[in-house]
Amino acid sequence: MTDAANQRVESPAGNRIRRHCTAIRRADFSLPMKCLLRDGLVDPTTRVFDFGCGHGQDVHLLNARGVSSAGWDPVFRPNAPFIKADVVNLGYVINVIEDPDERAETIRRAWSLCDKVLTVSAQIEVRGRGTSSVPFGDGIVTRLRTFQKYFTQDELRDYVEAQLGTAAVAAAPGVFYVFRDESLRESFMAARYRRRFAAPRKTLSEQHFEEHRQILELLMEAVTSLGRLPESDEFADIASITAKFGSVKRAFALIRRVTGEEEWAANRQQKTEDLLVYLALARFRRRPPISKLPVGLQRDIRAFFGTYKKACDLGDSLLFRAGDASAIDEECRQSKIGKLLPNALYVHHTAAEFLAPILRVYEGCARMYVGEVPDTTLIKLHRFSGKVSYLAYPDFDDVPHPSLVRGVKVALRSREVFCYDYAESDNPPVLHRKEAFLHPDHKLHRKFAKLTEQEERHHLLDESATIGTREGWDRRLNERGFQLRGHRLVRKSSDSGVDGHKRMN
Repeated sequence: MTDAANQRVESPAGNRIRRHCTAIRRADFSLPMKCLLRDGLVDPTTRVFDFGCGHGQDVHLLNARGVSSAGWDPVFRPNAPFIKADVVNLGYVINVIEDPDERAETIRRAWSLCDKVLTVSAQIEVRGRGTSSVPFGDGIVTRLRTFQKYFTQDELRDYVEAQLGTAAVAAAPGVFYVFRDESLRESFMAARYRRRFAAPRKTLSEQHFEEHRQILELLMEAVTSLGRLPESDEFADIASITAKFGSVKRAFALIRRVTGEEEWAANRQQKTEDLLVYLALARFRRRPPISKLPVGLQRDIRAFFGTYKKACDLGDSLLFRAGDASAIDEECRQSKIGKLLPNALYVHHTAAEFLAPILRVYEGCARMYVGEVPDTTLIKLHRFSGKVSYLAYPDFDDVPHPSLVRGVKVALRSREVFCYDYAESDNPPVLHRKEAFLHPDHKLHRKFAKLTEQEERHHLLDESATIGTREGWDRRLNERGFQLRGHRLVRKSSDSGVDGHKRMN
């Protein structure tokens, strides 16, 4: 993009397109940069180049964090050099270029500077959001005389892949990653579905274990992380283990004897399920041959499934079951995690990893399409319609009955995205029984459950159809003479001039 092109493009009416007006000032990172930081793709060891950096806020914030970062912009940094980097960010650039040839040249130029990951973001069309616009070329001219090309999520993915000739991975709505190395891409995708597992504790006293506790605990950590015995390049102390016990297998046999078998079997089962979820969702893209997978993933597949073909067949079966509404309904009804309602299962985003594999794949299909939806609090798995919704309740932890601020619904069958905004609503939907959305081990589960017990005891949650909105819930509290202080139910004082409350036990 040249500075001259930026200043002198004409619209059909003869008015100049003002590309520079699309650059905005922010106090925080842009969405694509937030995604890169969230996913561990940018850290202090990473070199970052922001292609089309606008006012350069991402560059400044990254450098302040100790991340080597530079940027170029045709208006605000036209003389800055183009620099090759591990990560190149092409953030909301291609959607403001009205010339299709220049748009294609720009994305290819950014790709040429990238050593590891390119992130491409653009404005996308979302149902439920109104726009005031004038048709122009293959996009629109806004009231500020800027050009915007609104892609659908599918169109943006297809455009990126067509221009660069490689697969794009959804990071968020309108944000895609493109990896230089296929192995790096598969490592990233597999890590998305890998859960953490705590190493089992020793339950029996065994002298041989106590003599070599330090090195055996290191082996326990390695097996916990992998779900299988480590190879020589995956465990630095393997020579010491072999010298003391004869083999890693014998050392682990001692560990199992003093910790018990059950938790190790659960760990292996968890790793197997995580890998199966990854393989099921990898079917959305072209599954690479096993030789193109990271060595660690190849070892996992052989350890847990025997052969790649068997693993892929099981992944396909799981994916096809996730497309069966009756199977989804059955798993929702049987789920021990989440709050079941007549048409959906709702789970807190921290509890989603504890769902059955088929439900993780069902939600994963939506995430493969739109990426991670920012600020998601609850995930709604529609039981019959093939939809997944991501709901934002920013005050979930602190407010006893938080209001819905935003919802993004992904229709898997039609591949459409719908957005619902309640930020300005006077009567938004509100939540009750918050503990039901959480895993029982969540630190806030008991606190929320105590409030629910109080509200049930005083029949505040009866006739749930009338209390689902802010106005309906406030009316119920007023009618029954209650109010809330934090997560405590208190009786309103009969003397309106005195701030006196009685806690309801």
